[in-house]
Amino acid sequence: MNGSTGPTDGFAGSAATPDVARSDMGDRDGEAFRHAPTAMLAADRTGGILVVNHAFSEFAGRTQTEVIGRPWPELLAEGDVEHGWDLHRGTLMGGWVSERSLNLRVPEAGVRRVVVEPRALPGGTDGEAAGVVVLLRAPLRDEETLRAITELRTENADTALWTLDLRTGRLSELFGPSPLGRLLAGEAGTLEECLSRVHRDDIARLRDAMETSSQGRDYEQQFRMFDQVGDERWLRARARYLGGEKPRLVGFIDDVTDRVQLVRRLADRRRIEAAQGRQVTELAAKLVSATTIDEVTGLLAEDFVPIFGGTSAIVMLVEDGVLRAAPSTVERTGTTAMIDGRDATDVSFPMGAVAQDRQPRFFESRAEVLERFPAVHDLLRRTTAQSWATVPIFGDRRVALGVWQVAWDQSHHATPDERALMLTLAGLAGQALQRVSRQQAELELADAMQRRMLPPQLPDFDDINVAARYLPARAGWRVCGDFYDVIRLPDRRVGLLVGDVQGHGVEAAAAMGQIRVAFRAYATNQVDPGVVLAETNRLLTETGEIVFATCGYLVLDLDSGEMQAAWAGQPPALIATSEAFDIWQPETGPPVGVDSDSKYPVTTRRLVADETLLMCSDGLVESSRVYMDDGLQRVGQALRAMATNVNAAATSLASLTPAGRGDDIAFLIARMV
Repeated sequence: MNGSTGPTDGFAGSAATPDVARSDMGDRDGEAFRHAPTAMLAADRTGGILVVNHAFSEFAGRTQTEVIGRPWPELLAEGDVEHGWDLHRGTLMGGWVSERSLNLRVPEAGVRRVVVEPRALPGGTDGEAAGVVVLLRAPLRDEETLRAITELRTENADTALWTLDLRTGRLSELFGPSPLGRLLAGEAGTLEECLSRVHRDDIARLRDAMETSSQGRDYEQQFRMFDQVGDERWLRARARYLGGEKPRLVGFIDDVTDRVQLVRRLADRRRIEAAQGRQVTELAAKLVSATTIDEVTGLLAEDFVPIFGGTSAIVMLVEDGVLRAAPSTVERTGTTAMIDGRDATDVSFPMGAVAQDRQPRFFESRAEVLERFPAVHDLLRRTTAQSWATVPIFGDRRVALGVWQVAWDQSHHATPDERALMLTLAGLAGQALQRVSRQQAELELADAMQRRMLPPQLPDFDDINVAARYLPARAGWRVCGDFYDVIRLPDRRVGLLVGDVQGHGVEAAAAMGQIRVAFRAYATNQVDPGVVLAETNRLLTETGEIVFATCGYLVLDLDSGEMQAAWAGQPPALIATSEAFDIWQPETGPPVGVDSDSKYPVTTRRLVADETLLMCSDGLVESSRVYMDDGLQRVGQALRAMATNVNAAATSLASLTPAGRGDDIAFLIARMV
């Protein structure tokens, strides 16, 4: 190049000098550059201006001599210089670069809004660009407004506008580079380079969508992509197909990571709330079905605490005007002993105040509780808790039954929903405590009735040893109507009876007493056990009471050892020696009290001197978890091991109870001497 065109530093020798820079040498391309109607300049890789055309001088108000060698981005207004350098570097790297609206400094006129469109110049080494050609033009009608809005949108939001050349796979950014475009693509200039960072599970779907869009359809996808720093981002891309000689997709990409994460957090929160709701429902059901005071207080002190994120809890019950710690209370703060036995009307402490006025109290800090209750200073020295919720447990007519206190090891604000839930659970606990108290009273009454209606003492016989046991159920408040009896009969005979009245509680215990009295009355006047059962059955059905019982009645002749048995739905009897045992199933009729016309056949068998007889109610050998056959086998083995000593055998079976203690148990063991 001649000196009139300025220096050419930055190009790799004359062979690499752009054709447009040799316009004074008669080159046709150079002439076209110089006389082109669009303002243009050529710059080397460092940005230094090599040459400008006439249109540029007129457009920018600067001659070639004034600008030659100067970095072209420095011709822009101060706030846009860095944007110019971004365009320059992006063009050289072949990245996402497109035209952009910037401010050009113009002598006398100040600044002028222009559309800057850089293009790479070929001719560098290793296929790199030798420089750039920058086109400058005035914005078209309404284009300035559109550009300003678009740039504001992309600069202040996670959005990038893009275009994809469907022939070459080149991907470039419109009105860029934007912050999101730089973060996602960096120096990448092709679709394949960008797809290399797309999540592997989404690549196939993206390629299918691209293939569909190349057929002239709009494109829309949401996918995951790893940005330049390796973070996973959720992106939403929309584009429209533009045909013609250069088919392409034009659209935008939005970073929707925050939105997706928010949706996930909301979904997780709903799942957690649903799980907590199910947990609350299950625990509330346990509270409603609890059968002991320990069960009720244990649910409050242990099971319900995690729902509120609490660290510990205590339950204090009001007994005879004082606060007493519930036995099941789990409490790690070491303050229970200081509260246990305190006057329930002592309002200088939170628990006393809550028990007195039945109003809940919530404290988020130690300072807050000390301000209201200075007397708790010594208590706070023995605990690490920082926040407390103290709610009343009350029953009918809002009588205070106790206080439930949940503690947190850090500051905690109880939300309105948490407060409402605590009060609801405390109310259910109060109802459960009252119900348990009533059931306990009924249990004690029924148990007393049951034991008074059983034989206080078995009769003594010279020729037979007899032992019997009654074991009440341990399944909550259940007291049933199981019974046994040993009746001295004429002519050296003995009546042995075991039965089970339908139902639980006081009614069952009372019915059991009536049936046992009826049996005794009929047994003393009837030799045939089948007749005794039939008469007892008729009596029960004629009274009109809806009650029935299973039972087994056996008459044993002490001289011959002959047994005559009449059965009414009772489990089989067991006959054991020291070496083996046998299951004896007398022929049975229906339970007594069901049908007044029922008949009960008599089954006969002999009991020899070395054999031991066991009669039992079904609670000993059968439950919801143990089949009767299995229970009979286990009882038979235990009976065989102690067949020679009826009292030891009875004690052993009372401990064994193979079917559990979910039902009452009555059994009777007899052995000929």
